[in-house]
Amino acid sequence: MIYLLLSIVFSTLIFVIFKYFDVFKIDTLKAIIVNYIVAFILGFVLAEIDFSVKELPYQPWFLGAITLGLLFVSIFFVMALTAQRNGVSVVSVAGKMSVVIPIIFGVVLYDESLSAIKIIGIILAIVAVYLASVKEDLNKHEKAGLVLPAILFLGSGAIDTILKFVEINYVKENEVSLFSGSLFGFAALFGLLILGFKTIQKREAFGIKNVIAGIVLGVPNYYSIVFLIKALQNKNLESSTLFTINNVGIVVVSTLIGLLLFKESFSLKNKIGIALAITGIILVAIA
Repeated sequence: MIYLLLSIVFSTLIFVIFKYFDVFKIDTLKAIIVNYIVAFILGFVLAEIDFSVKELPYQPWFLGAITLGLLFVSIFFVMALTAQRNGVSVVSVAGKMSVVIPIIFGVVLYDESLSAIKIIGIILAIVAVYLASVKEDLNKHEKAGLVLPAILFLGSGAIDTILKFVEINYVKENEVSLFSGSLFGFAALFGLLILGFKTIQKREAFGIKNVIAGIVLGVPNYYSIVFLIKALQNKNLESSTLFTINNVGIVVVSTLIGLLLFKESFSLKNKIGIALAITGIILVAIA
């Protein structure tokens, strides 16, 4: 349970840091790349076992690390944009209510329980994503803004699903740091490729503040994944139950931070959406 609580704390901290990216005018892509380099280094330095870099491509989880690395850098970028444009609570709801996706795959792939209460919770989750994201005055720009929460919803769900699949089938208990470091390394590589194309189009200084921001982000990002994987290795909890507990904690804490720290304003629809998100995710956990 301690691993689950730590995952909630570090995941929430990521949302808060993203919000400050906008305040300090941080180049999101550059900071994300540095963040993954930091997480990659932490993973290899803190590896629980001795290893050879030459042997990594032959690890059974290697392809999974590549896939997750690509998804991580893509969805992390979307997460940052969503936090800046829609608010901390919206990014937590859109990202974390994606729990419905690994729940469905948990039922299909691992024969996990499915009841009427859990189905109701999943339906409430989908409705909540829209209500928490929509603005009162939907002009053309604001309608376009709904695309980011939708992408974040689907991408985050894919990450959780693949992470669980790789963890349960290929990652040994003493390989968590090595696996995490590897997927962060691939995320950094894909990020550098994107930055390379952007640099060809327009050259500009990397910026020391972007490096500092990336370092600050990299530490909680690394531990949020490591603690989540360790929590998933608990055989006493179904993955659907564990994901829901993890996600409701992040939604509640990040929403409170949005209200108290960033003074975010919420319309009636937004408030109903957040309430439905919490209700839906609790129903799934109870079920």
